Amino acid sequence: MKLTDKQKFQKLIWDPEHKQFLGRNATSWSKICLFYLVFYGMLAALVAICMWVFFQTLDPRIPKWQMDSSIIGTNPGLGFRPMPTADNAESTLIWFEGSNKTNFNKWVNNLSAFLDKYYTPGKTEKGTASIRKCSYNQPPKRGQVCDFDVRLWGECSPDKFFNYHRNAPCIFLKLNRIYGWVPEYYNDIHDLPENMPDDLKKHIASVKPEERNTIWISCEGENPADIEYLGPISYHPQVQGFPGYYYPYENSEGYLSPLVAVQFLRPVSGIVINIECKAWAKNIKHSRADRTGSVHFELLID
Repeated sequence: MKLTDKQKFQKLIWDPEHKQFLGRNATSWSKICLFYLVFYGMLAALVAICMWVFFQTLDPRIPKWQMDSSIIGTNPGLGFRPMPTADNAESTLIWFEGSNKTNFNKWVNNLSAFLDKYYTPGKTEKGTASIRKCSYNQPPKRGQVCDFDVRLWGECSPDKFFNYHRNAPCIFLKLNRIYGWVPEYYNDIHDLPENMPDDLKKHIASVKPEERNTIWISCEGENPADIEYLGPISYHPQVQGFPGYYYPYENSEGYLSPLVAVQFLRPVSGIVINIECKAWAKNIKHSRADRTGSVHFELLID
């Protein structure tokens, strides 16, 4: 008897005469399912073995590609805190009213959150690393990391609102981490770059010779008008930069990046002031386009 199209389709789905589902009986379906189960199981095992071998070549703390062979390269950038709010990630403007606690408090809270791990012991993983107090005469040994004394920030402390209420705000600077990077210091007062600010040159000449193994920091207005409006600047710690005993960075547990607090003592209110801060070492090149070696931000106090 000739079957209709509907009957043909039904028979394709289930053939009661030969007991077949989609053209295959139970034995055939069992064989093909077993084949693909073994096939994909072996494929998954092969991928797992390859991944295991790959991860054996990696170290959780030591990057495989370092220095010139890495994407980061060998020229560190400079960062600043507090950062503008998340709703305007591209902005570098720090704008506040010193007489309005609700207004400047968001910047104080921003800084306090960033500095929390510096003020609160145990916020960073300690692991097996030995944390100790370091100095220029007593640098850390391999496997040790240096503690950071927050008292060196002086007036730039959370209990003093980082002096935002006095219109003398503190900005914190940090050098981006590059694994294994070793700074080449400007520690010879007779071999300083011509474009280094005169105030910094005088400061380098005034510190002890052993303290000159430092990555120096300078901040100034970008333009002559900005320099005039910015006013005097105070740096904390007194040695104006990042101490050399914190380097090289080796991703040790408990490591905290050194910070420099820059306090602008009497900036002019009501005017946007363009500020540029630079890190100084022989192997740090400054580029505004690539954002390396320096950082730009604006300050506006109402």
